[in-house]
Amino acid sequence: MQMEVLHVSPESAAEWLTRNTNNRPLSKSAVQQLCGQIQRGEWQLTHQGIAFDEDGVLIDGQHRLAAIVKAGIAVPLTVTYDVPRASFTVMDTGRKRTGRDALALAGETNAVHLAAALRGLHLYLNAPNSAWSGGASVTSNDQLLTMLGEHPGIREALQHGIALNRGCRITVTAASIGWYVTTRARPDIDQTSWEEGIVTGARLEPGDPRLTLRNTMLGLATGKAHRRRDDSREHLLYYLKAWNAWAEGRSVKLLRRSPNETMPRISHQTATALAHGAPQNS
Repeated sequence: MQMEVLHVSPESAAEWLTRNTNNRPLSKSAVQQLCGQIQRGEWQLTHQGIAFDEDGVLIDGQHRLAAIVKAGIAVPLTVTYDVPRASFTVMDTGRKRTGRDALALAGETNAVHLAAALRGLHLYLNAPNSAWSGGASVTSNDQLLTMLGEHPGIREALQHGIALNRGCRITVTAASIGWYVTTRARPDIDQTSWEEGIVTGARLEPGDPRLTLRNTMLGLATGKAHRRRDDSREHLLYYLKAWNAWAEGRSVKLLRRSPNETMPRISHQTATALAHGAPQNS
């Protein structure tokens, strides 16, 4: 076998793709993810590149080449020639490094929950009203690390998210994002009673937004409805609706989501009443 590093142009990538006769079907979502990395400047040269067998047939790297074509940007690639055809059966069988892996390697604790919270926060900030599932929702490891650098407060928010999850079964992702974005938007509000009310439900009257959110989440958790991959988006929508009512001192007895409902904006209104433990602004 022979190996070299080449700066592969979109034109070369397109030509090499014509030699792709025995590869697996192309995944559009995988190509889009790689294309995004190229366009954002996240592409890095590694030992993984493209490979041709003894007859010049492309046997590895079709998604990388297709991403170069789609992005229209040349990038460096490791190119291997004369790979024994028998090697094809063991290529790409290793597990891809996940966001959890990247965060754990960076020394972060609770890497599983933190990766999910960062991914959800990225979607909340950039695509709040799109589906939080499918290929369009994929977030690269570099994006997760960048998000953590820009939003270090999500680490503390995660601890509140875990406590809220234990109290009412809301997803850790939704609760962490909800806590983070509301405390960031409204630092004037002490949210201690918000968390305590949802976690315990103690001494809350009907119509209290905390009790309504708690009961809604517990009802969803025990229901028979099929859980979706974007449950965190739905839970966050309910969280923000209830939080807005609590911050404004309003009663809310029912939380619903209408079809195509957009994500609520965080309320900046001052509470008009102190009923139901609504916070006082400092």
